[in-house]
Amino acid sequence: MKKRLKYIILFFSLLFLFSASLTTDNSKILINVLLHSLNTTHYQPHVLNDEFSKRVFELYLKRLDYNKRFLTSSDVEQLRKYQYQIDDEVKIGSYELFDLSTEIIKKRLEEVEIFYKDLLSRPFDFEKDEIMELDPEKIDYTTDKTALKEAWRKSLKYQTLSRLATVLQIQEKAQVTGDTTVEIKTYQLLEEEARKKVLKSHNTWFRRMSKIERSDRLTIYINAITNTYDPNTAWLPPKDKANFDISFSGQLEGIGAQLQERDGYVRVVRIIPGSASWRQGQLKAKDIILKVGQEADEAIDIVDMRIDDAVKMIRGKKGTEVRLTVKKLDGSIIVIPIIRDVVILEETYAKSAMVDRNDIAVNVGYIRLPKFYADFNKTGGRNCAEDIKKELIKLKEEDIDGIILDLRNNRGGSLDDAVKMAGLFIEKGPIVQIKSKTGEPYILRDRDPMVYYDGPLIIMVNSFSASASEILAAAMQDYKRGIIIGSAATFGKGTVQRLINLDGYLPKVHADIKPLGTLKLTTQKFYRIDGGATQLKGVYPDIILQDAYSYIDIGAKELEFAMPWDEILPVQFELWKPEAKRSYKIDQLKKKSNSRIKKNLTFNLIIENAERFKKQRDKTTYSLNLGKYRDELKKVNEESKRYNRIQKEIPELSIHSLKSDLSVIQSDSSKIQRTQAWHITLKKDAYLFEVMAVINDMM
Repeated sequence: MKKRLKYIILFFSLLFLFSASLTTDNSKILINVLLHSLNTTHYQPHVLNDEFSKRVFELYLKRLDYNKRFLTSSDVEQLRKYQYQIDDEVKIGSYELFDLSTEIIKKRLEEVEIFYKDLLSRPFDFEKDEIMELDPEKIDYTTDKTALKEAWRKSLKYQTLSRLATVLQIQEKAQVTGDTTVEIKTYQLLEEEARKKVLKSHNTWFRRMSKIERSDRLTIYINAITNTYDPNTAWLPPKDKANFDISFSGQLEGIGAQLQERDGYVRVVRIIPGSASWRQGQLKAKDIILKVGQEADEAIDIVDMRIDDAVKMIRGKKGTEVRLTVKKLDGSIIVIPIIRDVVILEETYAKSAMVDRNDIAVNVGYIRLPKFYADFNKTGGRNCAEDIKKELIKLKEEDIDGIILDLRNNRGGSLDDAVKMAGLFIEKGPIVQIKSKTGEPYILRDRDPMVYYDGPLIIMVNSFSASASEILAAAMQDYKRGIIIGSAATFGKGTVQRLINLDGYLPKVHADIKPLGTLKLTTQKFYRIDGGATQLKGVYPDIILQDAYSYIDIGAKELEFAMPWDEILPVQFELWKPEAKRSYKIDQLKKKSNSRIKKNLTFNLIIENAERFKKQRDKTTYSLNLGKYRDELKKVNEESKRYNRIQKEIPELSIHSLKSDLSVIQSDSSKIQRTQAWHITLKKDAYLFEVMAVINDMM
């Protein structure tokens, strides 16, 4: 009742606000809706004051020109007059700062577009000793337009130098080895070609910039406001909401072609196997789409159109027809009719395989879960918890000794599915605590006593495992149900977001301005059943296997305005009690793994490479003298050769499909290819190789 009352109050407050704003434009209505939603519903609402304004200003300024390649110091000072006025502006729906910044950045873009072409029209002097600083945090805004042009000269010189050094290296190697496939050219010609390539890439970039609309820039400005509440609170314009739904569900309605804009043309990069385009058969990778027509309607020219606008025209409801006018590689132009259908993005779904190590007598099942997908729109799509349940049932038929659940690089998704998935491995009990800004935390529980797998379980994570991945890993760790193995603490995203359709708060009098988009809003925080938050700290693995990012800070703690870590009271739960023959001690497993890693050449190289990676990442200045730059490049290349051995030193695992999957895979040539490609990557996975040894220790 209290919750319902809260939304009734919110609705009428918005209604009052709108009735007072009948003459305002759509942008003013949008900001009013957003702020009311933020300050009524957000977990940690802000007071709209000068401090709030200052935070928004600094974040917006950084995003407006992150690399400090367009704004001058006088531009910044002009904008800085508004740094304490944003709170006042949003209260009345004013956009003075935004409008001024848009005007300034557009003007600077036009100026830079003129002089970058001039700078690339003649050779650079690569014998002169100059230094290029690449870290925008270490440089100031340029003082005037003359200094801005000088900064661009250095930037363009560095980009040309990088290309020139690479082709010189290739040419010199060809001369030593006698490789006649490489055409030997003069230094002058190579330098000219390098400049032309830099010019072409910038022409493409500026062409894209010219297509940026006010609404695109408005998204950046509004999200500078929302992101000061926390990094996961954001406004999604209608087109972004559609892409968000696709990423969560793993499916969309369309033709099933991956597209890319280049040089003003929309090109086909890949045809998704099993899709409408794949079944129709005429559309191929590298085709250029010139026009798009809807069924019997006249086709519309999409040359020089924004890629997202072109995609919007090509996508459509299942069963409808789109007619593409396509230029083939041989220059011929044909019209291809395609009946749209549901496109299943198979790479987003759970899949499993059997893994064998020649020196270990264990039969291990491996499950890869790329994300916690769900069918939020109830359109008959798939849910990851149900899919994992099916994989467990199939794996048990293979008489497995253990299961590896791989959540590496899994950014999360459906909270409900994370809870259900945890329940597949325990009898019943609490999985995660969730707390709103007021009231006591409530507990999400597994209430199903059925256990779908009760054997040895290892969950693989890394620094990019986040949100729902952390909930599942934390629950299994707290219950001592499985061993968590990873390169470092997980990402540390311990907040819950809710999607609010902003159209729902519009009175009928403003119905004509729909759609307003969606607000992704942080309303709650996750807590482990032991009481600690996953926010910022993440989940620390039981066994550490270092990777290339081990010495670099990654995760929520690196994000601006990340919400803090805290803890609440733990809840009662019973630890997992494995059978006596399956009991193990984590300390002993960790000790054995550490002992193996110290003797393992592959992991020694990985650790050395991680240190080198950190050192290279910290280096932000480069010489613009060709000789000195090439000396630096030679040193880096020589160092990297040592670490090229990493992949070669990994003993191969044996990977094969489940017996129950063979008939389905073998009936589809595209599935055969995808499965073979996946198995090849798993065969040389050093982390999976060591995890197999840990499962053997658990036995």
